[in-house]
Amino acid sequence: MKTTEMKKIRKAMEKCQDAKRFEHTLGVAYTAAALAMRYGESVKKAQLAGLLHDCAKCMSDEKKLDLCEKYNISITEYEKEHPYLLHAKVGSFLAIYEYHVDDDDIINAILNHTTGRPGMSLLEKIIYVADYIEPGRGNNGKEPPGLDEIRKMSFMDLDEALLRILYNTITYLKDTKGDLDEITQKTYNYYLERRKETPSERSKIWKQG
Repeated sequence: MKTTEMKKIRKAMEKCQDAKRFEHTLGVAYTAAALAMRYGESVKKAQLAGLLHDCAKCMSDEKKLDLCEKYNISITEYEKEHPYLLHAKVGSFLAIYEYHVDDDDIINAILNHTTGRPGMSLLEKIIYVADYIEPGRGNNGKEPPGLDEIRKMSFMDLDEALLRILYNTITYLKDTKGDLDEITQKTYNYYLERRKETPSERSKIWKQG
């Protein structure tokens, strides 16, 4: 994607998102680019996925459901009951048909940035982690536990940072009786098993709850 097209998408996000969401979007794009440099992923792909990851976030629940019905986007009964969870799925659709993204890896990174999935690509991991550690995260006074440590970890061992974020997310949702997507639990279990098979030095710095 050309730089001019990237700028157009950035302007489109600024127009459709409120100021707080747009600031978050820029933070994710910036952080994703930095992680891409660190791990050898395409910086432009990381930036684009970061810019578009929340492109449907400010859309009303009614509009998300309408788009899914109109374009035959498959959704579960659980998603029908909790339509705010659809922003990643609708966002990946918009990336293809409104923003003309034809890279499957970018589409999947947008699609899976909230739940993760077993066997994520490098770009998917980068967007998932960047969404959690971007510079504005915690500025509202609700900083996730161990955020500074996870930020450092993200540039040393991406899988370990991913696992820690999944653990924090699941713990938080269980403690607050929030809605936990089963894919998130499956993703955590998958990467926990992988760590047991190939333990990293970074895994020694924190304990499982």
